[in-house]
Formats: sequence, C-alpha cells, structure tokens
Amino acid sequence: MQKIKDIRLSSQQLHHSEFVNPKELVAWMGAMQAQDYNMVKWAVGIRLKSGTEQLVDEALDRGDILRTHVMRPTWHLVAAEDIRWMLRLSAQRIKSSSASRDRDLEISESLYSKCNGLLEKMLAGNHFMTREEVGLELNKAGIVVNTSRMIHFMMRAEIEGIVCSGPVRGKKLTYALIEERVSPVKELNKEESLVKLALNYFRSHSPASLQDFIWWSGLSVADAKQAVGLIDSELISDKFASHNLFVHQLYANELKPDNVLHFLPAFDEYVISYKDRTTILALEHHLKAFTKNGTFYPNIMCNGEIVGVWKKLVSKAGISFETTFFEQNFNIDKEALLKAENAYRRFLGGAAPK
Repeated sequence: MQKIKDIRLSSQQLHHSEFVNPKELVAWMGAMQAQDYNMVKWAVGIRLKSGTEQLVDEALDRGDILRTHVMRPTWHLVAAEDIRWMLRLSAQRIKSSSASRDRDLEISESLYSKCNGLLEKMLAGNHFMTREEVGLELNKAGIVVNTSRMIHFMMRAEIEGIVCSGPVRGKKLTYALIEERVSPVKELNKEESLVKLALNYFRSHSPASLQDFIWWSGLSVADAKQAVGLIDSELISDKFASHNLFVHQLYANELKPDNVLHFLPAFDEYVISYKDRTTILALEHHLKAFTKNGTFYPNIMCNGEIVGVWKKLVSKAGISFETTFFEQNFNIDKEALLKAENAYRRFLGGAAPK
C-alpha cells in the first residue's frame, strides 16, 4: 500500500513538483475539482515549486486557467486550451443528469436557448458580469430567477460552451464568453479526446483503477475502457496488495519520497479523484475526512496517508491552525507540521510567525 502512496505523491506533484506555472500544472492534472474557489487555488499552489495565491489569481484573471462545469455536474479548473474538447466529451452526460431537476424548476429547452441568447448579448465585448448581475438582466427580460434556476441557467451555458469564468472583480466571480476568452485551437475528434483525457488522468493520478478513472471523468464504462485501451502502450498493469491498478510508464522505477506532510485543501484531487480511497485513508476514518453527502474537509496528509483535518484561524495576531488527528496517539513530526503551516502562510502572502 505504501508503494501506491509513494507513486501518487510524485504523480500528483506533491513531492518535488516539476512546475512553476499554474497553467502547466492544471494541464498536467487534466482537471481539478473546484467548487470551493479559495481551496482549489491552494490545490494549485501546493503543487507548484513556489506557488502563491497572487500567482494563481493572475493565471485565473488572464484566462490561462478557467473554472467551469465539466466532466461531472460540478466545477473544475481546466487549462484554457482544453476546455472545448472536454466540454464536447461531457456536455450531454451533464445535461442528462440535470433533466429531472430541470422539469422540477420548469426550465424547458426553449427557455435555456432564450437565456443563452441573452447571455451572448449581455457579455459581448468582454463585458464581464457577476451571477447577480446576470440574474437582474434575465429578470428584466421576463425570466423568473431564483437561486436554483440561476445555478441551472449558468451551468447549461457553461456546458454548451457559451460562458466560462471571467476575471475576479473585487471578491466577486464573473462570467465571460468562451469565444472571447479562449483562443481557437485545433479541434479533437472523440478518439483523440479520449486519448488525451486518459493520458492526463493516469500520468497525474497513478496508480489508479478503471473504476477510479470512470468516477473522475464521468465517462461511460464503454468510453472509459476504450480510452484506457487507446493508451495501453503507456500503462503498466500492476497488482498492489489486493488492488489491480494502472500505472503510467513514467513511474516504472521505484519511488521513495522523503518525509512529506501537507495541509491539503478541501476537495483535493489527492482524495476526491479516486473511487476507492482505502489505499490512502482507513475506512473507519472516512467520515472524519468527508461527509456522506460529498463535503470534503481540508485534510492533513503525512507520507501519503490522510491522518487528520485542519482549519485556518484568523486573528489580530495573524493566521494560526487548528489540527485534529484521527488517531489519538498519532506521532506527528512537529517540525514537518510547522513547515506545512508556513507553506500555507507563504501561499497567502503572509510571513511565518517569529
């Protein structure tokens, strides 16, 4: 089991990161789950050689990386050049998953078309708007708006490739037109897209199973099997204890990372991107790390194992941390713990306490 953790620390760029640029890191990861905006910025920062919140903010504001609904009906960060082919792979599945709720909210396809047309007009000319501003304009156009409907209106516009994230205005997230935000790139056919998605996943999440890939990608079983088959020459099928997993050939050699301790963000790819999490987290601790309804807490990871949770505390004295370990007598390396705390302070632009 430790071998699985050792390889994942490397593949997920949590040990000796190879990247300095947020865009290159997100492209390597394929996609990063991003419903918690501040936490996903830390998820990028923790995987860079010297990541700061300002560096990630600048990449998001430039549109190098985008936050949108893709793969599954939740937000992800993706590299700008990947957004169109990823949407073509996943849009219909996400539409189908929301069809029942659409009926409950009395949203028809014609109403979606009307909203999309209005969005194209109101955002044209790089006129970035917040969700609240969009809602006011839709209301003026005679469309009944509430929180649930707005979630669906904007998600549909995202998955149909009309809007994506724009620059942050103050502390408000905005929307932009994809056609104005993202330069044209060569279109990929379905087979090429499946190859790219599978390659992105297994090089950045190895070792992983077919079921892990299905969970992460949202692909059908048939499409996922095809994708894995298309990159078969780059994968090594291996048995780790009772787990049959695929490993990208990049990790064919034995990896033995040094002592590694991180404060992982909520919804981090290291935890959320696998269907089976027992390789990194004992089953009896699952509900301490995340809830049954899918809320993932900020986790403490030590040498690949999820061993506790953390919380940031802000006071006049600065940033401090509350830590809770799953095992009462867990022997934590105090120096490594302080290093993890200071890494997050530096990311936020703060100094380590004296």
